[in-house]
Amino acid sequence: MKSIRIAELLKSSEYGKDVVVRGWVRTARDSKNVAFIHINDGSTILNIQAVVDYDKISKESIVTVLTGACVCVHGKLVRSQGAGQTVEISAEKIDLLGGVPEDFPLQKKGHTLEFLRGIAHLRPRTNTFGAVLRIRHHLAFAIHKFFDEKGFFYLHTPVITGSDAEGAGEMFQVTTLNLKNTPKTKEGEVDFEKDFFGKSANLTVSGQLEAELGAMALGLVYTFGPTFRAENSNTPRHLAEFWMIEPEMAFYDIQDNMDLAEELLKYVIKYALEKCKDDLEFLTKMYDKELLQKLNMIAKSTFQRISYTEGVDILRSCGKTFEFQPEWGKDLQKEHETYLVEHFGKPVIITDYPKDIKSFYMKLNEDGKTVRAMDILFPYVGEMVGGSQREEDHGKLMKRIKDMKIHEETLWWYLETRKFGTCEHSGFGLGFERLVLFVTGMQNVRDVIPFPRTPKNAEF
Repeated sequence: MKSIRIAELLKSSEYGKDVVVRGWVRTARDSKNVAFIHINDGSTILNIQAVVDYDKISKESIVTVLTGACVCVHGKLVRSQGAGQTVEISAEKIDLLGGVPEDFPLQKKGHTLEFLRGIAHLRPRTNTFGAVLRIRHHLAFAIHKFFDEKGFFYLHTPVITGSDAEGAGEMFQVTTLNLKNTPKTKEGEVDFEKDFFGKSANLTVSGQLEAELGAMALGLVYTFGPTFRAENSNTPRHLAEFWMIEPEMAFYDIQDNMDLAEELLKYVIKYALEKCKDDLEFLTKMYDKELLQKLNMIAKSTFQRISYTEGVDILRSCGKTFEFQPEWGKDLQKEHETYLVEHFGKPVIITDYPKDIKSFYMKLNEDGKTVRAMDILFPYVGEMVGGSQREEDHGKLMKRIKDMKIHEETLWWYLETRKFGTCEHSGFGLGFERLVLFVTGMQNVRDVIPFPRTPKNAEF
């Protein structure tokens, strides 16, 4: 008989029906005449209880059914006699699948998140990480669904690149050269012409530049893929490998860009509230008592929009002492972002940043000092989205590249899009792990990705 997923079975009222469930034992306890085994198969945070009557199944035959064991339970679906669930299984047969987990490290007790990071191969079996990974799935699905409904095309941009995407971060090098005996040029430098690609290559820090090329042909595109930054940072908000969503839109100005980003964020949060009710209720209870309230507030809110100059004025006149004094022309620090979000009581979109602290491809405003950039700030995580209207004028883009001393020969293909049918266009980047961090209420980005990659850590 085919097994039934527990999420489906818990909704059933077909009492007396023969059922088969396969899953992992969360807890097992027994009394004189009966045993109670709670089983989870990952389809839901909820377990189903299998009741073993020792008149039907001998006690000796289930002594190996321990916490962590994988089992197949045959029985009948019956009305539950206990609180907290409507159905349970009256077991008629239990098969142990796999070995006896005598030293299973996840017992029925509290484990720190730090401890669980050390056993990332097993932590998905906990309630916390099962919930996080299910929510991560639904958020990813919602992102694809949103863009598909909007008429966007999903574009796969390269993971290996010869460009540094305007210096967006330290890069991991990709090579097939023998590191113990690298070929050298006459000048004593590494001879990358002997390498696989005939040039220096790296793991990408962004798919944006290539996505812009797609937008110049398909109109509306988005990427959703892994990106890599070799920054030696051990903060709760940084990973060496993470996922980015980067839409690029032809014929969009900065206002269109902001509208789309705000709509996307509210769409995916509403989707999670609808699809992940049990998981979100658990995480609210365990980690962030205000999580559901916060998510509902953002889903219904209209984001506050202010210019960078207005933001600096608010910070300078608020009377609060900051570790880093806000100053026009400098990046906003995390403490500044936090204050602005708390000041308005909702997400904040900041626009028109000074050109000297932003990337070369952002379109200059008429004042010649600021660019049409936009960042969306969220509670706790800070910057959730960063984007801009892109500079479409070839001459202005060339001047910015020269002013910022960027090697134009490595971007010849990018510059040509401004020569052959250029148009107004915009885009943004959304860090997926930061989104998952916010929606789950977790406090460390290492706890919202299955296998985190951080300095000195590439296990699993």
